[in-house]
Amino acid sequence: MFRKIAQPFFTVYAIVTFTTGLLILFPFFLAISIGNNIAARRTIYTIITYWAKSWLWMNGMSLQLSGPAPPKRRYVVVANHISYLDTVVVFNGLPGYFRALGKKEFSRVPVMGFLYRQIVIMVDRSSEHSRAKSMRLMWRVLKKESDILIFPEGTFNETDKPLKEFYNGAFRLAIVTQTPILPIIFPDTVDRWHYSHWWKIWPGRNRAIYLPPVHVEGMVMEDLPALKQKVYEIMEAALVEHTVRT
Repeated sequence: MFRKIAQPFFTVYAIVTFTTGLLILFPFFLAISIGNNIAARRTIYTIITYWAKSWLWMNGMSLQLSGPAPPKRRYVVVANHISYLDTVVVFNGLPGYFRALGKKEFSRVPVMGFLYRQIVIMVDRSSEHSRAKSMRLMWRVLKKESDILIFPEGTFNETDKPLKEFYNGAFRLAIVTQTPILPIIFPDTVDRWHYSHWWKIWPGRNRAIYLPPVHVEGMVMEDLPALKQKVYEIMEAALVEHTVRT
């Protein structure tokens, strides 16, 4: 009963602090983005990381990291996607600077869309040309700039299973570039900010749980289905183990 009464007020507080923080920082992002280079993107990433940590703390949703710390090197990072909050916790949940693959249509959102365009590699999944271009860009980023983050489910998991079926992109990229895959799960974000109700936010713990890296040395495209299935099963088992629905 208390949650039912208090949740609308908490949601307003969370959204107001979220938007206010971004609007205050927006002029800095605008100025920094003029550089349009790796240094500018790293600076924007650093600012967002501190902002995300502060916002989570202010809203009683601080993030706890667990699991084996991955060795320092480049990764194709894959994570489950079940909440609006996932795109906030990734900035404190991943082991270092990264660029993410994201849907092109989100770039049209006012203010957030501008920031999105600065740091995200955009893809229109309905376009073969766009998919090929994004793959080339991700390859270049892995070689010269940072980790790549991909939500292999593509969108929110609205099924009754721990994970949706995975797309091939993350695993194709890993094999082509011979870059290990780092699986990470976020088992709690759905209870903080459910995908089906953007107006229902509630405080509580968040965890980012690192799973052991999956190495791809020597793999070829014929190995992609088996690699995808292996990562799926690892993440599925971890989500079943660590998920406690409230």
